[in-house]
Amino acid sequence: MKKLDRVALASLPTPVEALPSLTTALGGPQLLVKRDDLTGLAFGGNKTRKLEYLAAEARAKGARMLITAGSIQSNHCRQTAAAARKLGMDCTLVLVGKPTLSPEANTYLDMLFGAELIWVPKPERRELRLKEVFAAKHAASRKPFLIPYGGSNPTGAAAYAYAVQELAKQKVEPDWIVFATSSGGTQAGLVAGVALTEMKTKVLGISVDEKAKTLADRVATLATETVTLLGEKKRFKSRDIRVNDDYLGAGYAEMGNREHEAIHLFARHEGLLLDPVYTGRAAAGLADLIRKDFFKKKDTVLFWHTGGQPALFADKYRTGLLE
Repeated sequence: MKKLDRVALASLPTPVEALPSLTTALGGPQLLVKRDDLTGLAFGGNKTRKLEYLAAEARAKGARMLITAGSIQSNHCRQTAAAARKLGMDCTLVLVGKPTLSPEANTYLDMLFGAELIWVPKPERRELRLKEVFAAKHAASRKPFLIPYGGSNPTGAAAYAYAVQELAKQKVEPDWIVFATSSGGTQAGLVAGVALTEMKTKVLGISVDEKAKTLADRVATLATETVTLLGEKKRFKSRDIRVNDDYLGAGYAEMGNREHEAIHLFARHEGLLLDPVYTGRAAAGLADLIRKDFFKKKDTVLFWHTGGQPALFADKYRTGLLE
């Protein structure tokens, strides 16, 4: 597997921990967790791995500014803003939502890092506004580098192919890896990494916002492009990609009873914090699948924790979690 240029941003390797109390509580297979909430940069998360390679690419192109987009509580944007400052770059973020007089959680941290925030009212306008902002910064000779939504391109996804290598070096080969999937980069990297390391592990993404067919198509294409970038040959098809979209609930970033229960399950059985949008929804799916006997009792299931805990401090979620 070809090695891409990287800049050191993450604290690696992240640990793999057993979840014995939760395993007993759910009466299911042996549960492990891969702690990518401990990657270190600005409260950590999965995007830090991607940013190591994306930022290296930006540096190689002489960039002085990172530009990306996300939701009002975007973990990706928070980590991008921190990475930019760590590397001596400016940062502009295009956020979906409305500006508030009292920024909280991730948005508060974006501002603390000194990122320029540009607001767009609807998700459908995000990509167009992102391109407009990039063009304006380029015209002003700010030397911007555009990072796609979620850092989900072959360079970003490659970070998770390398993460599978890291897991193999930790001598952990679970029967299943379960995690939150949305823009598809993390899943594409995991799928590519498992294939290239010849693991027998099954990769199951719990969608937080997209229909399974849409996401499977995207991940298959991106996984194929990632393998090509890494100097290998393998073509993935949609049928090779496992996505479960049964847990979309009320929609993206809307916490329901399932997320509420999952967050409390992990907190009160393992002292482990999840977030309301991504890991909370994925853990809710994991718990439900265990109760439905989707996994075999003898299986080892690794929950890949992608971070996101700052969102717990947003009023939208905090009050509901204490009810």
